Amino acid sequence: MCGIAAIVSHQAVNQELYDALMVLQHRGQDAAGIVTCEGGRLHLRKENGLARDVFSNAQMLKLRGNMGIAHVRYPTAGCTSSEEAQPFYVNSPFGLTLAHNGNLTNTEELKKVLFVEDQRHINTDSDSEVLLNIFAQELQNLGKLHLTVDDVFQAVAGVHGRCRGAYAVVIMIAGFGILGFRDPHGIRPVVFGQRKTDQGPEFMIASESVALDVLGFDLIRDIEPGEAVFIEEAGILHTRQCSKVKDHCPCIFEYVYFARPDSIIDNISVYKARLRMGEKLAKKVLRIWPDHDIDVIIPIPDTSRTAALQMANRLGVKYREGFIKNRYIGRTFIMPGQKMREKSVRQKLNAIGLEFEGKKVLLVDDSVVRGTTSAQIIQMAREAGARKVYFASAAPPVRYPNVYGIDMPAAHELIAHNLTENEICAAIGADRMIYQDLDDLIDAVRKGNPDIKHFDTSCFSNKYITGDIDNAYLKYTEALRNDTAQTERNSGKFIIEMQNSD
Repeated sequence: MCGIAAIVSHQAVNQELYDALMVLQHRGQDAAGIVTCEGGRLHLRKENGLARDVFSNAQMLKLRGNMGIAHVRYPTAGCTSSEEAQPFYVNSPFGLTLAHNGNLTNTEELKKVLFVEDQRHINTDSDSEVLLNIFAQELQNLGKLHLTVDDVFQAVAGVHGRCRGAYAVVIMIAGFGILGFRDPHGIRPVVFGQRKTDQGPEFMIASESVALDVLGFDLIRDIEPGEAVFIEEAGILHTRQCSKVKDHCPCIFEYVYFARPDSIIDNISVYKARLRMGEKLAKKVLRIWPDHDIDVIIPIPDTSRTAALQMANRLGVKYREGFIKNRYIGRTFIMPGQKMREKSVRQKLNAIGLEFEGKKVLLVDDSVVRGTTSAQIIQMAREAGARKVYFASAAPPVRYPNVYGIDMPAAHELIAHNLTENEICAAIGADRMIYQDLDDLIDAVRKGNPDIKHFDTSCFSNKYITGDIDNAYLKYTEALRNDTAQTERNSGKFIIEMQNSD
């Protein structure tokens, strides 16, 4: 999962791109980058780390220009090399930079074609660099010295014809404009908006609408699946459908965990979706456990607060804040390496003993992935004096890897992969475990936009909507993503080749 932003303005964009990254920091804490364009010349700064640490005052001053793109990275293949920080750049043709959120599922195939047929060198393991070179080659094939808007859209259509998987993309063409587009399934989110000024309209593209809100842009709408939006440097907007919409299937985990609650994705309020998740979960408790003895409901901050509060209201149970969060510790789900995740939990949260002592407590979280964090939090609740600790998840059991841009680990690292709900309950040390039903989760999200018929629920259902995911691919991604591979990759020891399926 990553965050992308792009701005075409009549004034310098460096500060606003930085502000956008601060708003989108929850989508990636591994690396950050900004590239701006000034009179056809590109100025780039990118490095590992949080946005606040990557950009000094001196570096910001060098990012001159009235249009630019930005990126915060969260690596989906376990690599934390600064070489894979985005935006990526390729000089031919025309000078292109790209920021990408998602994951291509045919990367290895595309790499071979780029090398053998197009003589293009890929310098990293990032599928984003592959995507940039595919777009560059599509422009190159047109054989034009001077680009038109139609040429840009034609190149996007070529990308859709060659690339599979999930991708929300912004590309800046030096001296010409900024392009945004989305894969034909619309898996990853991306929106665009406008701000009126005395000099004329200014435009912004971003992963989430909250970034537009903070910077004073009015949300126009989401970029549609298969659609492209191009904004000329002078501030002229163009849109075109560049691919047939296959089946609009936004990622449901955006609503569960990743997106900020004040965002609107595909016309669905994330906040209201989480309220409905809490309502559904409360109804399940009343259905399967009508004589429950819950004294207090306590959320595991921050994402689960909305669902937990609605559960408490529906069940008529006290809602309390039982954990205080250290704001300077990152989100443990996206921290590389199991040891780092385990160490960070107790640094991140501290229990308020008065809210636990002698009580039967229901802890509510947005989801359970590895189970490591859940087990430690339950232990913290017991140490704080809880008589019993029940646990509820606003999402169903996460049993399968996500291959569309969320670094859910290898299947065997998912606590729910081969365990029943009762076995999970025992494994994390809870007195009772309650999971959201998948149909209820889908209904809770879809109610915000009934026009969306399907969601990507692959991490719960094992149904991969692109139709190209088999056991060989899952084994390949497992080898890339498991914690051992991450350690070896980051120490320069990791080498992997795609194995043919039997």
